[in-house]
Amino acid sequence: MPISRLLSAALLCLVAAGVHAADLQPLKVANQKAMIKTLLQVSGELAHVPYTIDFSEFPAAAPLGEALNAGAVDVGALGDAPYVFALGAGAPLKVVSITHMEGRYTTALLVPKDSSIQQVSDLKGKRIVTTKGSIGHLLAIKALQQAGLKSSDVSFAFLMPSESRVVLENGSVDAWSTWDPYTTVATASGQERVLVSGATLLSNHLYLAATAKAIEGKRPQLEDFVARVDRAWQWANAHPKEYATAMAKVTGLPVEIQLAAAQNTHMQRVAIDDQVVRGLQQTADLYRSEGILTRPVDVSQGFDPSFNASPPLARAQ
Repeated sequence: MPISRLLSAALLCLVAAGVHAADLQPLKVANQKAMIKTLLQVSGELAHVPYTIDFSEFPAAAPLGEALNAGAVDVGALGDAPYVFALGAGAPLKVVSITHMEGRYTTALLVPKDSSIQQVSDLKGKRIVTTKGSIGHLLAIKALQQAGLKSSDVSFAFLMPSESRVVLENGSVDAWSTWDPYTTVATASGQERVLVSGATLLSNHLYLAATAKAIEGKRPQLEDFVARVDRAWQWANAHPKEYATAMAKVTGLPVEIQLAAAQNTHMQRVAIDDQVVRGLQQTADLYRSEGILTRPVDVSQGFDPSFNASPPLARAQ
């Protein structure tokens, strides 16, 4: 559909809701490593927006979740594990859209290519580096459980991804649990190999979470933003080279690395339903049993299925 028609449709919805574009407050979007902003820019979805989008940059999911908690931003993208942490901190948040990331190495537990570690059970007594509360942390815990081990059977070092590969390569740790594009960087270099992929261990969902205040006061903006992000991901699926080129400019990674990640990852919006809620509850319960969360968390309060009614999701189904 041409952008002009999309804009007209959006404005008609706003008028029907009794809201004029000129009256719309800015939408404050938390942006992790420029991902959402770059995605929207390169796909053309930042053209003709009938309200202002104010982007704030965050280096990782944990500080992004803290900003949502504090109400400093209206909406942001988080993985399963970071979102559980945000809810555990008592944030009045709701997931308004879910994108499933299907890819070869969307998440993976890596070891040096010459490591004697051949299976997850060999990690007993070893050191794993990851980012605390990240999707990599969740993958490590689930992989250990599947192998009949507990977190206490290994030692964790918690670092940001930029530091993690360094300590893996210098031998300070034995394994690294991380996500794309770091998995693609590591495997493309030939210096690391995949011990286990998170393709079947994790849901591999990316959540767009909004504050309760934003849902109440900025519903038209959020409805429009959710639709734009969905269209942008569909564009990226069809134009991996253009998307990879744009991302390489902001991440500093080689274009061929970003292209490999883009070509091997398919993004598809999925409905907020009971299955999704149950899956996240399992993550919350796992973190509670591991002592990572200090109190039980009912994740069912952290979803708003009314956003399922948007046309892009209806077409996807």
